[in-house]
Amino acid sequence: MKKRSIFGTGCMLVLLLPLLCSSLVFAEAPASNDSPVERSHFDESVRPQDDLFQHVNGKWLQQTEIPADKSNYGSFTALADLSQERCNEMIKQLANERHETGSDAQKVGDFYKSFMDVDRVDELGSQPLAEMLAAIDAIEDVPGLVQHMAYLMTIGVDVPLGMYVSQDAKNSTLYAVHLIQSGTTLPDRDYYLKHDRKTLENQIKFLDYIDAVFKLSDVQQPESASDKILTIEAQLAEASWTRVRIRNANERYNKFTIEELSELSPEIDFQSVFQEIEIETPDYVIVNTPSFFETLNGMLTETPLEDWKAYLKFKLINTFEEYLSQDYVDAGFDFFKKALADVKQQKPRWERGVNLVAGRGGFGALGDAVGKLYVAKHFKPEAKAKMDALVQNLIRAFDDSIDGLTWMSSETKVKAREKLKKIRTKIGYTVAWRDYSDLTVDPDDLFGNVLRSNQVEFRRMVGKLGQPIDREEWGMTPQTVNAYYNPTKNEIVFPAAILQSPFFDADAPVPLNYGGIGAVIGHEISHAFDDQGSQYDGDGNLNNWWTDEDKETFEALTGKLVDQYSTYQPLPGKNVNGKFTLGENIADLSGLAIAYKAMAYENLPDDKIADWTPEQLFFVGWSRVWQRKYREAEMLKRLLTDPHSPSQFRANGPVMNIDAFYDAFDVQPGDQLYKPEDERIKIW
Repeated sequence: MKKRSIFGTGCMLVLLLPLLCSSLVFAEAPASNDSPVERSHFDESVRPQDDLFQHVNGKWLQQTEIPADKSNYGSFTALADLSQERCNEMIKQLANERHETGSDAQKVGDFYKSFMDVDRVDELGSQPLAEMLAAIDAIEDVPGLVQHMAYLMTIGVDVPLGMYVSQDAKNSTLYAVHLIQSGTTLPDRDYYLKHDRKTLENQIKFLDYIDAVFKLSDVQQPESASDKILTIEAQLAEASWTRVRIRNANERYNKFTIEELSELSPEIDFQSVFQEIEIETPDYVIVNTPSFFETLNGMLTETPLEDWKAYLKFKLINTFEEYLSQDYVDAGFDFFKKALADVKQQKPRWERGVNLVAGRGGFGALGDAVGKLYVAKHFKPEAKAKMDALVQNLIRAFDDSIDGLTWMSSETKVKAREKLKKIRTKIGYTVAWRDYSDLTVDPDDLFGNVLRSNQVEFRRMVGKLGQPIDREEWGMTPQTVNAYYNPTKNEIVFPAAILQSPFFDADAPVPLNYGGIGAVIGHEISHAFDDQGSQYDGDGNLNNWWTDEDKETFEALTGKLVDQYSTYQPLPGKNVNGKFTLGENIADLSGLAIAYKAMAYENLPDDKIADWTPEQLFFVGWSRVWQRKYREAEMLKRLLTDPHSPSQFRANGPVMNIDAFYDAFDVQPGDQLYKPEDERIKIW
């Protein structure tokens, strides 16, 4: 199961991905001339009919420098930074106080202290790795290799034997074991398989990084060890499915009995694997990428054992380098941030400590423990009521729109309404916080804290097997600036931290809120009906509820969206992958169109608001949400790894297909954002 988000890389299937009362609004620069938005960000020399993104954000783009410790910067980043600063204040306070041993407060404070104790971490150097590296040296054969891969998986090391527990997509009332391709280090398979100059330069820097961390760890390896590790990872990359292929929910659902699994990969003793990770052998396993495991099976015997051992040592070191001495941290930064993303300097240690403890996108070690504090201090109950009202208006607009869909038959419309009615909404924070009672935290043992945290979270995941589906579980913390749709639970989720300006402000004009958080809500709901989410029924099962004719018509319609976005070039000669980004592009277009329709349920002012009509202000609100700049290396990486289009195209791409935009700004033939009416793509 994959969640769909409104923002981010690697993001989950979220908001994308991915409301607060006025006292909690994010502090933007004060709006000038009684304007509800900051007019100094606008480039008035660019007409909205030609480029809405530049019109609303042009001066900001010209005047804003990407911070030296970031690969990109924009409205999402600013809110995420605010969230981190708030978390830092709370975590530092806990770290400076004494708390009962075993309490969440003690664990949060001491985990942070262990990370901030730089002198002790530097003094230890590579010592924390010594026994674990020796254990890899002791591997004697392929069965021992596989068993050790299984162990490394339990402590958070990314090995080729990728495994996770989630809902069975064809029986959403059960948890199931899933196997998926993994084990590569670079951001995408293309980083191994392309042969242009930049790719080769990155591969050489990767080799240098491997050599550097081996030297720091005092690992005695043959001179060619890094070459052999790159060879292994390149083979894994070649066997891996492309991101476009792995998006296909039906293709990645492959149910195997244990006997069938042993035939697929006879060199992997899955009985021993399950024993190593301490779960009972399941009746079946869902293999997301079967051909990958066929290739891995051959590699286990064809690749020399010593090469595999060198590879596992590197993967172990790479997993924990950020929690070792500063020379390890520097080596990791120089490669992953400086070389691959052109980031100029490391984040301050306090921020990396907050990321570790509270998470930034993920859960961190104690994300929910910090989340409780965040909610108590920075989220008001009234926000849920305001958000509920907006969600209900968006769902009402979706329901009203179904009647007018010319591409959907009456039979399918009935099923669509059934699914829409079953969508569950979660707002602000979970009512079932994660339990951290199994985690032991020592203020003098950073490496041990991280290791134990990884083990606790792995056990938490596999412990779901055989249990009822946890309908209250969240995939994000309250302090995360994002949102998501989960197809196997048919739910939309909005953490507290995104419910702020520029997405929502209780004192802002209604059109701004609908162009911001309204479009976000619509985005998430529409994931239930995008090219992949539409394959799940209202109960979260992978189950076709469309007629063949409707499906064919829908695919032809969305194929036009693929064509539109595939023409976009954020960098010369580098195009957006319209197939890879299709789900998010559908959600952007559908969410914005439905949010505009939902706005009609409100009492809108008859007069202009600071020179804008309500309709114009709606689209201004949409465009300012996507205010963002990227470093070139980051953009190149995102074109391969991010299922979302670059921000400028998220702002401009959908509006070209929405008649209301043409009416609002009197868009005419010859304008850059003009598209003939019969060519506009209308999904919802």
